[in-house]
Amino acid sequence: MFLAVPGSASRNPSLEQTPSEDGGETLVPPLSAGSRIAENVHGDEDPLKPDPGNEHEFEVIDNVFAFSPGQLGRLINPKNLPALRALGGISGLEKGLRTDLKAGLSLDETTLEGSVSFKEATAASDTNATSTTVEPSAPTRSGTAGTHTGREAHNDSYKDRIRVFKDNRLPERKSKTLLQLMWIALMDKVLLLLSAAAVISLALGLYQTFGVQHTPEQGAQVDWVEGVAIVVAILIVVIVGAGNDYQKERQFVKLNKKKEDRTVKVIRSGKSLQISVYDLLVGDVCHLEPGDLIPADGIFISGHNIKCDESSATGESDQMKKIGAAEALAQYEAGHPNPHKLDPFILSGAKVLEGVGTFLVTSVGVHSSFGKTMMALREDSTATPLQMKLNDLAEAIAKLGGAAALLLFVVLLIRFLVNLRGNTAPPSEKGQSFMRILITAITVVVVAVPEGLPLAVTLALAFATTRMLKDNNLVRVLQACETMGNATTVCSDKTGTLTQNRMTVVAGTIGTTQRFGDKRALKGDAAQSGDAEKDAQDLTIRDFVGSLPKDLKDILLQSIVQNSTAFEGEEDGVPTFIGSKTETAMLTFARDYLGMSSVSEERANAQVAQMVPFDSGRKCMGAVIRMPNGQFRLYVKGASEIVLSKCTRIVTLEGPEAQLSEEIEKSINQTITGYAERSLRTIGMLYRDFPSWPPAGARLSKDDSTQAHFDDVFNEMTWLGIVGIQDPLRPGVHEAVTQCQKAGVFVRMVTGDNVTTAKAIAADCGIYTPGGVVMEGPKFRQLPPAEMDRIIPRLQVLARSSPEDKRTLVRRLKELGETVAVTGDGTNDGPALKMADVGFSMGIAGTEVAKEASAIILMDDNFSSIVKALMWGRAVNDAVKKFLQFQLTVNITAVLLTFVSAVASTDETSVLSAVQLLWVNLIMDTFAALALATDPPSPSILNRKPDPKSAPLITINMWKMILGQAVYQLVVTFTLNFAGRHILGYQDTPGENLQLKALIFNTFVWMQIFNQYNNRRLDNKFNIFEGVTRNWFFIAINLVMIGGQVMIIFVGGQAFSVTKLNGIQWAISIILGAISLPVAVIIRLIPDEMLEKIAPSFMLRKRDTTPVYVSADDRFEWNRGIEEIRQELSFLKTVRGGRLNQLRFRPHDLSETVKENFSHMFRSGSRSELQPSPTGEDNQPPQTAVSHRRRRSRSNSTIAATIIMPSIVAGSVGGWSPVEKTPSPLREGSGNLPFSSRSDLESQPGVTVHPDTAQTDPVLPKQPPAENSVPSQQPGLTPESQHK
Repeated sequence: MFLAVPGSASRNPSLEQTPSEDGGETLVPPLSAGSRIAENVHGDEDPLKPDPGNEHEFEVIDNVFAFSPGQLGRLINPKNLPALRALGGISGLEKGLRTDLKAGLSLDETTLEGSVSFKEATAASDTNATSTTVEPSAPTRSGTAGTHTGREAHNDSYKDRIRVFKDNRLPERKSKTLLQLMWIALMDKVLLLLSAAAVISLALGLYQTFGVQHTPEQGAQVDWVEGVAIVVAILIVVIVGAGNDYQKERQFVKLNKKKEDRTVKVIRSGKSLQISVYDLLVGDVCHLEPGDLIPADGIFISGHNIKCDESSATGESDQMKKIGAAEALAQYEAGHPNPHKLDPFILSGAKVLEGVGTFLVTSVGVHSSFGKTMMALREDSTATPLQMKLNDLAEAIAKLGGAAALLLFVVLLIRFLVNLRGNTAPPSEKGQSFMRILITAITVVVVAVPEGLPLAVTLALAFATTRMLKDNNLVRVLQACETMGNATTVCSDKTGTLTQNRMTVVAGTIGTTQRFGDKRALKGDAAQSGDAEKDAQDLTIRDFVGSLPKDLKDILLQSIVQNSTAFEGEEDGVPTFIGSKTETAMLTFARDYLGMSSVSEERANAQVAQMVPFDSGRKCMGAVIRMPNGQFRLYVKGASEIVLSKCTRIVTLEGPEAQLSEEIEKSINQTITGYAERSLRTIGMLYRDFPSWPPAGARLSKDDSTQAHFDDVFNEMTWLGIVGIQDPLRPGVHEAVTQCQKAGVFVRMVTGDNVTTAKAIAADCGIYTPGGVVMEGPKFRQLPPAEMDRIIPRLQVLARSSPEDKRTLVRRLKELGETVAVTGDGTNDGPALKMADVGFSMGIAGTEVAKEASAIILMDDNFSSIVKALMWGRAVNDAVKKFLQFQLTVNITAVLLTFVSAVASTDETSVLSAVQLLWVNLIMDTFAALALATDPPSPSILNRKPDPKSAPLITINMWKMILGQAVYQLVVTFTLNFAGRHILGYQDTPGENLQLKALIFNTFVWMQIFNQYNNRRLDNKFNIFEGVTRNWFFIAINLVMIGGQVMIIFVGGQAFSVTKLNGIQWAISIILGAISLPVAVIIRLIPDEMLEKIAPSFMLRKRDTTPVYVSADDRFEWNRGIEEIRQELSFLKTVRGGRLNQLRFRPHDLSETVKENFSHMFRSGSRSELQPSPTGEDNQPPQTAVSHRRRRSRSNSTIAATIIMPSIVAGSVGGWSPVEKTPSPLREGSGNLPFSSRSDLESQPGVTVHPDTAQTDPVLPKQPPAENSVPSQQPGLTPESQHK
C-alpha cells in the first residue's frame, strides 16, 4: 500500500532498512534493557521511583521547574511509557520544563521567576489531545537550509535551567598535575627502597666527609657523592615516568576535544539556530535530520518517517521508527496490542537514518544515557602486569640483598669485636673502622637494589607508545602495550576493520551479455550459462559504460538517481552522499561513470508522481517519474532474485526489448548466484512504462487518489540489469592475518553480518581455513559452557552475532587461559572491549564510548595496525627482559665480589669502592636501560609463539646467560684480586696495589660494556648485532659509557680511588671484557633441556595453570582465604615458633618455606595471571587463591590470618565447604553433548565446517579443553593453518 508523502522532495526508506510489512513501520523488538519499553499500562509500581543510589538526582534545591533530572531520566532507562504518562505526556513536559514546542526556548531567558509544580504540569496531560502536535518544517535534502548561527550567549543566559539540569558537557576528567604524577611514580616500591638507600648513603657520606678528620695525604673525601647520585637516579625515573603519563593523557584529551565538538540545530524564539553541542539545554526543541548524531535524550514531538539507528547505544540491530509522543500515549492508553511499536524516545548517541522532525530535550550531559555511560567508564589506571612482576622481583632482590648485607655486617662485626681486645688505636679510629664496616654492608644493599629496573620499564613503554602513535596506535592504557605482546587470540570486527566500510559497485551485468567486474570470477559463471552467455564480455567499468547505447545509459542513470533516498551532503568537510550504504554506492557509481552532475539537479529536473517506500515483504522500492513525452515510467530496484520473478521482458543492446525466456532467466540466476558466492550484495533494476498514472485498472490509495496500489502495477516488468556491491578488503589485511597466525595469534571474525558474506570475507582474509568452523550467534549463545569450550578452538567466524555474544566469547576465551584482544567501534561493544585483555577501538568510525572503554585506539581503523601493536608489545617485553638479564648479571657479580673481597680484606673494605660501584650500578644501569629498552621490533619478532601467562619472568635461557656470565666475571675478578699481583709481577706497595685495584675496576666495567651486546638477544642465536644500526640510542650510549670510563681512569683520581693505567693494562682490561662475547657463544651452545634437568626448582616452577574458577559451570566452592592463612601461618611458624607450633597443619621445612616465599618472585610469580583488563573491567574470571595471594601486598602478612579466620569460620557455619560439588555431565564427558561427533556438528543449523577440511579431522575434541589451558597454542585442538 502506498503512503502519502508530503512533498516530492522527500525520500523514503532504503534497501538496507527493514520496516514491517504493513506499510513501512519497524517493529521495536524488546531485546535489551536500554531499548525495552515498559508495558504495565496501569501497574501499581511508581514509574518515577528512584533507582537505589540515584536518589540525589531527584532532589533539587529551589527547583523552578516541575521535574527533577532524576524524574526525566526515568523516561529513557528503560524506555518508559508509564513514566511519560506520569509526567503528563508531551504537554506536561512542555509546561513543566517551561518551554514551547513550536518556538522552543526564549533567547532572552536568564533567571526564571516563580515556579511550576508537578501537579500543575501533569494536569495538562495530553493522552487524548492532539493540539500539541507540531507540524515539522518541510523536509530538505541537504539538511542545512534555513538555519542561522546563534548569537553568543550572555553569561546569565539560562542560569536557572543550567543550575537544575546542567548543560551538555561532561565534566572534564580531573587530570593529575605533573607533580601528582611524579608523587605517584615516587611511590613505586623500588623507588622507595632507593630513597631509603639514598638517605643512608648520603648520611654516611656526609659523616665520612665532615665528621671525620682527614690527613693531608688523604685529601678531601667525596663519599657523599654516592647518596647524591642515587637521588639523581630517583629524579630521572620519576621525571621520565611522570612526563610520559602526562604526555599520554594530554594526547587523548586533545583527540577527544577535536572529535566531540560540533554544531546542532535547535529552535529558539521561533528561529532555527545552529549552536554548539555543548550549549544544548533541557527544554530545547532540537531538529532531527538524516545523518544526525543525536546529542541528548529527549521525546519525539512530531515529524515525518523518523528512523534511528540505536545499535551503538543499545545494541539493537533493527532501525527504530519513531512516532510522536501524543500519538504514542493515545494508543498506549487505548490498549495497543504491541506497545513495543510505540517508541517516542530519542536516545543520545543514536543516529538518524532518515526522515525529519523535532524532539524535546529532556536530559543532557551527565544525566543523559550517553553521559552516564561515559562517566561509568572513567576510572584510574592500574599498574601493568610487567611492572607488578618487576615489583615482586625487586622486592625479592631487596630481601636477598638485605640478607647478604646483614650477613656481611655480622661477619665483619664479629671479626671487628674479636680484634678489638688487642687494638691499641684511639677511639676515633676504632669508630671509623666500625663505620667502614657499616658502609661496606650498606654498599651491598645499594648494589643489590635494581634502580635501573623501573627506568627500563618506563623508558620501554614511553619509547613504544611514542613510536606506536606513528604506527596509528594511540595507547591509552600502558598495560595494554605489554599485554598485547603476549596476545594469543584476536576477535576482530569485519566492517571497517577488515574491510573499508565503503560499499562499492564492483560488478554488474546489463541484459545478459554486457558486464564488468572480476573477469576471473565471472568466467566460471559464463561457462555454466546457456547460449545467451557465450558471447558475454567482461569489460572495465569505463569500457562497459562506453559500450552502452545512450538511451540505455539514460535509463540506468535515472533508475539509480530517482529511485533512491540518499542525498548529497558533507562529512568532516568532504562532499559525500548521505544515506544507506547500498544507495550511496550506486550514486557514487552514477557520479563517477554515468556522468551524473548533481543529485539535486537531476531530481529537480524530474517530475515525481509517486514514491514507493522499501518494504521488507517485497524486498524492493520504487519511484514513478513523468517522462517528457507525457508517459510515466516506474523504476524498481530490490533483491535481485525476487524482483526477477516479476519480469517478462529484458533490455537488449540492439534497442528493442526481448522476451525473458526460461533460458535467459536461468542464466541471470546463475549470475546472481555467482555474485552471491563472492559475497556481493546483488541489486536488480527493472522498469515499466505506463501511458497514464494511476494506470487504468489499478486500485487507488484510500488516502490519496493519485496514488496506485503497488501490487497491482508490480508485474510485467522489463529487466534492466544487476549490480554487485561489496565492501572491499583493506589493503594488507590478508598479509596481516597471515603474520598474526605465524606469530601464534588465532584471529577470529566476529560480525553481525550474514553467514554467506562472513564466510566469503573471512576466506579472502585468510581467517577461514580448512579445519575451521563458522557458527551463527543465535546458535552459539544457546550452547552450554562445556560445549562452547569444545567449539571455540575451531571457531573462526561468529556470524549474526550480538554484542552479548561477543562478550560471552571473550569471557570463555579468557577462562580458557587465552590473552584476548578485541576490536570494536560501537557503544554496544563497550562490555566486550572492557572484558578483553586489550581492547582496540576505531579512531575514525568509533564512538566515544568505545574509545573510552578501549585500551588502544586504531587511528586508521586498520587491522594491519594491530600487527604493529603486537610487534611493539613484544618489543617492550623483550626490552625489559634484555635489561633484566643484564641487570641481574651485574648485581650478582657486584654483590658477591663486594661480599667476598670485604670479608677477605684486612681492613674490611671491598675491592670496588662505593663510588666505583656507583658508576657500575647506577650510571651503567641507567645507560643500559636507555640502550636496551629502545630496541625497535624486527620482523623476526613475529616468528615465535606468545609467552603464556604462566611463563616465568626469567626463563631458563635467561638464567643460563645470567649465571654463565656472572661465573666468568667472578672468575676474572677473583683471579685478578687474589692472584693478580703474582701473575702480573706487582710489588706489595701502595702504588701498585692501587694500580691493581684500578685494573680490576676497569676490567669489570669493560666486561659489562661487552656484555650489553650479548644481552641484545634472548634466544640461542648468535647474531647479537642484528638491527643494531637501527638503534642509534644503543650506539650513542655505548660511546658515552666508553668515554666516561676512559675519563674516570685518566682524571677520576682519588674520587674514584683509581690511577692512570698503561697500554698493557688497558689491553688486559679490554681483552678480558671482549672474551665475554665468545663465552656467550659457548653458553648458548649448552642445550636448555640439559639445564632444565639440573636446575633448581625455583628456576623452573611455573604457577598452577589449572585454577578453579567460580563460573557458570564451576565444580568447587573455594575460599581463597584458606590459602592465604596457610601461607602466612606456615611462614610465621617457621620464623617465630611459639604458639604457632601447636597449630595442626603440615609443617614445611625451612628450605621449602624460603622457596615458597621467594621463588615466585623469580618465575611467573607475578601477580598478572588474572589481572584486570587495561581499563579495569570488573567482570573478570574470579581470582584463584594462588593468583590472589600473589597479587596482594605482603605488608599486612602478620595480621592477614587473624583478620580472615572469623570469616572462614562464619562461612563454614553458613554451609560453605571446599569439597567438590556434583559434577555437571556436560563438563565430565561428551556422552550427553549435542555435538557428539563431526557429522553431528555439520548437521546442525547455523554451523558450517570448512569444505576443504580433511575427512580424518575430527574437528571436535572428545573432551572440552581444561580451563586456563590456552587451546589456541595447542596444535591438536586448532586448525593446522594456525601452526604453520
